[in-house]
Parts: sequence; C-alpha cells; structure tokens
Amino acid sequence: MPPMSRLAGVVFLGVGLWAWSEKGVLSDLTKVTRMHGIDPVVLVLMVGVVMFTLGFAGCVGALRENICLLNFFCSTIVLIFFLELAVAVLAFLFQDWVRDRFREFFESNIRSYRDDIDLQNLIDSLQKANQCCGAYGPEDWDLNVYFNCSGASYSREKCGVPFSCCVPDPAQKVVNTQCGYDVRTQLKSKWDESIFTKGCIQALESWLPRNIYIVAGVFIAISLLQIFGIFLARTLISDIEAVKAGHHF
Repeated sequence: MPPMSRLAGVVFLGVGLWAWSEKGVLSDLTKVTRMHGIDPVVLVLMVGVVMFTLGFAGCVGALRENICLLNFFCSTIVLIFFLELAVAVLAFLFQDWVRDRFREFFESNIRSYRDDIDLQNLIDSLQKANQCCGAYGPEDWDLNVYFNCSGASYSREKCGVPFSCCVPDPAQKVVNTQCGYDVRTQLKSKWDESIFTKGCIQALESWLPRNIYIVAGVFIAISLLQIFGIFLARTLISDIEAVKAGHHF
C-alpha cells in the first residue's frame, strides 16, 4: 500500500505542477491568491502531498523498521478515517447547512468562471454530466460579470449561459460554444427548449438516491483499505517492538 500511495502521490504532484506551469502560476504564485473561486489544481496538489507523505512514511518506516515513521503513518490514516466518518455523519444530520454551503461554494465559482480554465472545465463537466445549469437555475449566471443581464454589461455573452448549459443537438457533430448566447433574453417558458433549466444542486440531490449503493460501496472500499493499512502498520510496529525486546519469532 505505501509504495502505491507514494507513486500515486508523485503522479498527482507531477500533474498539478505541470498544470500550474501551463497556466503560468509557477512564475507568479500570487495568481492563486488573486483567484476568488477554487483552483482544481490546488486540490490535486493537496491530494498528491498527502499521498506522497503517507507513502514515504509507510515505505521508509517499514524498510528501516522505524517505529516513529510507522506511528506517523498509522496515526494519519486513523485521523483521515475518522474525519471522513465525521464528515459523512454531519452531512447526513445537517443536510440544509450542507446545501447552503454548497450553494455558496458553487455561486462563488460561478463568479470566477472565466478566471481559470481548469475551474471553467470543471463547471462545464459538472453541468454537462448532470444536465443542469447554475446552482438553482440559469438565473445564477447573472452572478458572473460576463453573463450578467444588467444594462452596464457590454459583454457578447450578456444574458447568456455557458455552452455546457445547452441541450445537446444530436445532429451537431461539432460543439457549438455559442449556443447559450442571448438565451435568457427569450421568454422564460421557452428556455427549456434550448438549455437545461434544472439547477445543479437539485440534480445532485436527485443523483445521490439513485446511486446510493455505488457511493456506499466506494466509501466502504476506501474504509476497508484504510483499516487494512492501519492493521498492517500496527502489526509491524508490534513485531519490531517484540524483536527489540528480545522476543524472536
């Protein structure tokens, strides 16, 4: 498990640093702080750092029989396990609070839609996959300066929505990235003819019950892997301590 974690961590770190290099962030790190929404690359790098650190501690700790590193590996996995469990329980108990936080998070990223290409692709993928538009509907795109319908806006995308909100046309083999232009200048009753009118929060809420067994299966599989890693680490620590105490097996 530790060697795989370390390898996966290196891959995540490599992909994250490459993405930042392509966007010019490595030459100007202040771009990260200037962005109002979330940069998906930050999440990739965070996962990479955690996985590499755990993999390194577990692998070196096992090879060198270093109890300190093995305890760090074991304790960190235990902490992550209980954090996951706590998040799952709290999300179930405080669904309205989670829904409000997700709405705020989604709206914040709508405002930054044009600020970062990775964030833009993430929102587009989410809207296309769930056939949704905005947090609670297409009107949420008024939060973005480019799609805002106010008279002060001179953007060509004014009163429109991103192309990922558009109902796909089977006859079109090339994606029409301008399909959402001016769509919100039409009567609201005609919106559903060309764009998705369901918000992404409602779409995700309806997706979860349909896929509850898949979600539960993934959570159980991850939990079992973590428990197995904890068991191996504790067993190895006990063996090392026994050998150091003079008990040979």
